[in-house]
Amino acid sequence: MGSVLVLNASYEPLNIVPVRRAVVLLLKEKAELVEAAGTLIRSEHLTIPTPLVIRLVVYVKIPHHLSLPLTRRNILLRDNYTCQYCGRRPGKEHLTIDHVVPRSRGGEHSWENLVAACAPCNRRKGNRLPHEAGVRLLRKPFKPRYLAVALLREQHVPEVWAKYLYF
Repeated sequence: MGSVLVLNASYEPLNIVPVRRAVVLLLKEKAELVEAAGTLIRSEHLTIPTPLVIRLVVYVKIPHHLSLPLTRRNILLRDNYTCQYCGRRPGKEHLTIDHVVPRSRGGEHSWENLVAACAPCNRRKGNRLPHEAGVRLLRKPFKPRYLAVALLREQHVPEVWAKYLYF
């Protein structure tokens, strides 16, 4: 039947649930409808739009001790499979991982220093700092929240979810 993105009361991605669970949350008034599909769910006494995105009414505290492993896959997910220098999306097999501050110049192997880059941009930057190579980062690298990136592992992410998942 499909999946529904559940947002915290702060519009932060929290989980992905089946449509049936989302409808239960809506009927119990524990969540509100944010985005809906063009189809309807009908019962004998009720008709509601098929939810795509719902938001919890009460804020759920997310533990900060959850950490996401620093892997190539997770960096590509965080950067939405987009080169952080030119903005192209050549596909994950054509993307490389670049150290913003090269390791030979004291750069760390950390979330805040690694970005996805297409091969031409990575070669152009080489062993230099971005400003030395004449390139600019589209977005400063950051350590993602565990849940937000874990949600991106869905095989097919509806376009409607993009504005809630990619900050």
